[in-house]
Amino acid sequence: MTTPRFDTKIAVLLRDDLETWQRLNVTAFLVSGLGSQFPEVIGEPYEDADQVGYLPMFRQPVLIFEGTKETLRTAHTRILARALPRAVFTRDLFATGHDEANRAAVRAVGTADLDLVGLAVHGPRNAVDKVLKGARMHP
Repeated sequence: MTTPRFDTKIAVLLRDDLETWQRLNVTAFLVSGLGSQFPEVIGEPYEDADQVGYLPMFRQPVLIFEGTKETLRTAHTRILARALPRAVFTRDLFATGHDEANRAAVRAVGTADLDLVGLAVHGPRNAVDKVLKGARMHP
């Protein structure tokens, strides 16, 4: 069976100085934003051989990249310049405990001063590739 080539790409870019638990947490939060705004990236529900149902997931791979603080800042600038759909996670969000506090923490900081630790982006393959130039695949 051949793997389909998708016209779009879903990618997450993480700061390379995060702890393992932080990388996992940030990734989960970031991709939840994309799935909620773009129902076309979600596949059909799953079912096992005993007909037990499971929730649908993304219909295409999520590629995970890492980079330095500067790499994230550059990618963020490129995402904004291309007006690509994005999700953001800042270092401040590790100290908050719920959604309202998360939004308030981001809202309190200007765009240029966000302490970015993670970004998610969805868009045409070529545009996402250009945004992520300089980042490396997560090991």
